[in-house]
Parts: sequence; structure tokens; C-alpha cells
Amino acid sequence: MKDFTHSLFGERLKQLRTEKNIGQNQLAKELGLSNASISYWETGKQLPTIEAVYKLAVYFGVSADYLLGLKDF
Repeated sequence: MKDFTHSLFGERLKQLRTEKNIGQNQLAKELGLSNASISYWETGKQLPTIEAVYKLAVYFGVSADYLLGLKDF
């Protein structure tokens, strides 16, 4: 079983965000989230709620499994 790390989620979120060429503020606004939340998730200071993971997965067109590090695609 893989170990979950806050940093992997944050790295993947930041990569997806930068590939889409949007800032943390824009992502937060489009998903109805706080700017601080995006920053905290990307730095591994906090974990998102299930609802936030769902919103991010839909927004970026990836699976929640990818965001959580269960799959590599």
C-alpha cells in the first residue's frame, strides 16, 4: 500500500494549475474556494475536504485517485 503524503497532492495540484496557466486566486474564485485553501493545499499545510477534491478533479478533468496519488495518470 502506498503512503499518502500531503506534498504529493500539493505538487499535483500546483502542476495542474500551472499547466492550465491560472493563478491560485483565479482557481479559488472559479471553484468557490478561498485563496488561502489553495495555497495551504499546495504547500501541504492542510488537506482539502472531499467536496474540494471532487471540484478539483472535475475542473482539471482528472480522477480523484490521481490527485490523491493512487494513480499516476
